[in-house]
Amino acid sequence: MPKIVVICGATATGKTALAVDLALKLHTEIISADSELVYKGLDIGTAKPDEGERRGVVHHMIDVADPKDSYSVYDYENAAKPVIDRLISSGKTPIICGGTGFYINSLLFDLGYGKTAADPEIREKYAKMLETRGKEYVFELLKAVDPETAVKLHVNDTKRVIRALEIYEASGKKKSDQHDKLIARYPYLAIAIDYPRDELYRRIDMRVDDMFERGLVEEVKNLLSSGVDENCQSMQAIGYKEVLQCMKNGDNESTMRDIIKKNTRHYAKRQITFFKKLPDIVWLPPAEATAKVIMELI
Repeated sequence: MPKIVVICGATATGKTALAVDLALKLHTEIISADSELVYKGLDIGTAKPDEGERRGVVHHMIDVADPKDSYSVYDYENAAKPVIDRLISSGKTPIICGGTGFYINSLLFDLGYGKTAADPEIREKYAKMLETRGKEYVFELLKAVDPETAVKLHVNDTKRVIRALEIYEASGKKKSDQHDKLIARYPYLAIAIDYPRDELYRRIDMRVDDMFERGLVEEVKNLLSSGVDENCQSMQAIGYKEVLQCMKNGDNESTMRDIIKKNTRHYAKRQITFFKKLPDIVWLPPAEATAKVIMELI
């Protein structure tokens, strides 16, 4: 039996339900690998599983950070890896479940990009630059100090652009100089659910519509009223940043929905591209993405 099972892939593919089914069969626990589920209070827009969806299975790395705080891959690895080691030492098979590729890779492989601790002051400096001078200006800063990393990122991917600048300023080393090789820390089985693109987009649209029905706009307003600044890292998540921008522009809810659906589709495409590079990943069609099939693969 492998020491770790990973349920990963694009958003809205049913990863959580599959991971819970498998955890119940293996009598084990789940380590969430989602960069937005770490934040308390971000529930609707992140599709955070409630107690009913968790079905009694212990979930780690959910609600571990204040939405006012920054949370890095370094923070995640330092908190999640001991959970994996504890489960393995107790004879259990940890299940990692989520769509944040950098989180998953930080656990599976010994990578350099997770070794530079977050520096809130540096991150805040670049966040203010982003607000006052724009994303193009911040992107040009990265191109000046680390052109190799810049060529791999899009100007709109401001979260990773700022993180690369943070790594350079905090460590004195370019992110591109950290030539990470994917050498696994543990034996693992990685599974992704491979929906046809049109079906995936339909599922995304349904999820976004459900978020609005459940009160996404009210959730954003409540976060702001509780003191969470719109420039906080947590508020850059898809769903939250679009609602904020549309509220500023005076756009209606229909416009909010359309923009979030479009941006979520783009994000799903980036996730698929990322996970296609994960060594030995198994892509299962939806009909075969069951706990029973995974148990046979194990």
